Amino acid sequence: MFKHPKESQVTITELMLPSHSNFSGKIHGGHILNLMDQIAFACASKHSQHYCVTASVNRVDFLNPIEVGELVTLKASVNYTGRTSMVIGLRVESENIRTGAIKHCNSSYFTMVAKDDNGKNVEVPGIILDTEQAVRRFSRSIARQDQARKRSTKFNASEFKIDDYLEALKSQNAKVEL
Repeated sequence: MFKHPKESQVTITELMLPSHSNFSGKIHGGHILNLMDQIAFACASKHSQHYCVTASVNRVDFLNPIEVGELVTLKASVNYTGRTSMVIGLRVESENIRTGAIKHCNSSYFTMVAKDDNGKNVEVPGIILDTEQAVRRFSRSIARQDQARKRSTKFNASEFKIDDYLEALKSQNAKVEL
């Protein structure tokens, strides 16, 4: 079975309140991460028609601060489907209500896994790739997975070769005392 990504896209907008802010008056990154996890769950669950859990989050860069009183809009879409997992692409924007100015605050990719009633992984429908952008997003997810696999093995204790890194550490803000 295959589904179109539009069938499970989710968008939420929330007013940022003082209770969401840190001591400098900006919205807590943790609050935004919580909203991102919620919308990723909603999108993945809608696509798979199962309860879903977060397996990983790929790169969260906070590009612009979010102010109290701004509207934050989060958009989620299925970018990739595996056998039991989905990559949900997220975009976070804030809008100044008075000026209408919109800022791109964050983009991220959440890998979600569908579960059955007993907590076992369950197969998910595939996605229909009907635009060049959809093919690009799907392909980028495959490339990210390959890079993650290579990263995780390169620094395994049994594979790590310290001599390959000691020279590069000399230009860093670190002191090696072995």
